[in-house]
Amino acid sequence: MIYVVKRGDTLEEISRQTQVPVWKIVYDNQISDRNRVVPGQALLILKPGEEMDLARGRMPGGYAYPFVEPELLGQALPALKELLVFSYGFTFEGDLVPPLHNELWMIEAAWNRGVQPLMVLTPFSEGAFNNQLVKVLVENEAVQEKLIGQMLETVQDKGYAGVDIDFEYVLPENRVQYADFVGKVRSRMNENGYRVSVAVPPKVSDDQKGLLVEGVDYALLGENADAVFLMTYEWGYTYGPPMAVAPLDKVRQVVEYALTRIPAERLIMGIPNYGYDWQLPYERGTTRASTVGNVEAVDIAAENGAVIEYATVAQSPWFTYRKNGMDHVVWFEDIRSIEAKWNLIREYNLSGGRYWNLMRPFRANWLMLG
Repeated sequence: MIYVVKRGDTLEEISRQTQVPVWKIVYDNQISDRNRVVPGQALLILKPGEEMDLARGRMPGGYAYPFVEPELLGQALPALKELLVFSYGFTFEGDLVPPLHNELWMIEAAWNRGVQPLMVLTPFSEGAFNNQLVKVLVENEAVQEKLIGQMLETVQDKGYAGVDIDFEYVLPENRVQYADFVGKVRSRMNENGYRVSVAVPPKVSDDQKGLLVEGVDYALLGENADAVFLMTYEWGYTYGPPMAVAPLDKVRQVVEYALTRIPAERLIMGIPNYGYDWQLPYERGTTRASTVGNVEAVDIAAENGAVIEYATVAQSPWFTYRKNGMDHVVWFEDIRSIEAKWNLIREYNLSGGRYWNLMRPFRANWLMLG
């Protein structure tokens, strides 16, 4: 069901070979110019009425902001079981802060599709994660009680199915208190019929160093949450050197470590729905990669006569191109890399996968999930 374009291929020829109409290939793969396909491009080939079931009983989910385009959300929802609404915040006093845009339409759209909407709680302050907010919260029981009470009231009033806690850059000294807070949220939510997951940065050992990971204890959080979401992406990132956003060999290491601390049925693996475009040569501290969507990446390759390669170890597509006298390299996701990630989820019997995020088009991905 995956066809990799060869040099000289045309959509008409691919259609003849596969017995799938050109219009269907164009629609499913969101091809902007039917006269132009890219060597190395992976195409989803589904006959009219044919369906896939890549998740095969696992739980697919995805994060979205309330300002997501309704059409984009509509493309994804039929393939999902969870919709994570990003995000609620809180003040130093423990007051819950709603998203800037009303999310009720998303909650309604989710339930109409049989998808469970979850409230996401983050320590966002002025557009960034604030570990001082976390510190005040986890060290003060009165602030915790106030916030948890307001969270429960909001979940009940707005029709959420539960809560996802996404605290990043937790201070090392707050490691145990943070896990305890997650446990308190879970206890209160479970009593009222709601579930709680917690998002964690990728780790490969208990004593791993780094601002992102030292305050996160996989074992403790696994004991205190109904599910743990592994944020297995951002190896390739805005300010880092060019590489795959979620190289499968690196993702596997995180999953294997997590399984030594958390049961498989509580683990959810992260999947990126985006890529990066780096201008070369890369200079640390100077180069800033641009975020690109996966469909957009193929368009960039087509516009610049690039050939898409596929890294077998990372299980990720990439290409180089030259524009305005400058060299670029792009790493992104395609249906091959997505299939590889879901194969890993099934290999380790994890409970599901969640996409960060649903804000960019990727119709072929949702069609593959079924």
